[in-house]
Amino acid sequence: MKLKLFFGALLFTAFTANAQVASINENFDNFTAGNTTFPQFGWSAIVAPITGEFPPVPPRMIVAGDSNRFIQSYAGNNASSSSYLITPQIETPTGNKTLTFDTTLVSPSPGPGNIQIGVASNPSDMSTFVPVGSPITVATIGTIQNISVDIPSSTGSYLVFKFTPTATHVAIQIDNVQYKTTASLGVTDSRKSADQIKFAINANQTALTFVAKKDPKAIQVYSASGQKVAEGKLNGQQFDISSLQTGVYFLNIETTDGKTVQSKFVKK
Repeated sequence: MKLKLFFGALLFTAFTANAQVASINENFDNFTAGNTTFPQFGWSAIVAPITGEFPPVPPRMIVAGDSNRFIQSYAGNNASSSSYLITPQIETPTGNKTLTFDTTLVSPSPGPGNIQIGVASNPSDMSTFVPVGSPITVATIGTIQNISVDIPSSTGSYLVFKFTPTATHVAIQIDNVQYKTTASLGVTDSRKSADQIKFAINANQTALTFVAKKDPKAIQVYSASGQKVAEGKLNGQQFDISSLQTGVYFLNIETTDGKTVQSKFVKK
């Protein structure tokens, strides 16, 4: 009887460990602080390899902070290789949810870094990583960027934060990660950001028309595979997309106060 009960407990543990979550709302405050604390609460990490530089300073994925905790990806002596933070397994994305999070560069980082959001089918094999949207440049120490990324339909069942430094000892912080349902964008839909930016595709599918208190500083357009296909500024409240083929595209909108707003549109 004891053996049967023990075996049943193992089966239950295995089942719950592989359960897929429909949404994520994580501020990391209950995580154990330290340099080597993954995996925990279903989150895992793959860090960049240590280099041969002396003294050796290995890259790390750190749970930092006291009562208000957050995650830092620290480059150590490796100035160019990427580290990955992987969420718990999610239900297979169907294109109706958005990933949001806060990020900033940590003092005394000597240079900027990038975050690329993606999905993966294997949390321990980043060759399965597929980028989503455009890379996010994190360049200012102490300035919180509020990032929003629409997650398209995918066979990948893990959300991934890919951190890439531009110099040794760069540290990038993220916090307040949420993954939840959002309204899908259609051809005539518009997306309103915290900076009161609205846009819609025009009737002949040649331009995005923007309405904002202040014109965006810069706009970048990426394909669904993560390739940059257009960039520039508004011309009379419009951004030209006449050269783009039919498909789903992601926008990286840089506001005048240095924030990054991300959204998407569908060209037919």
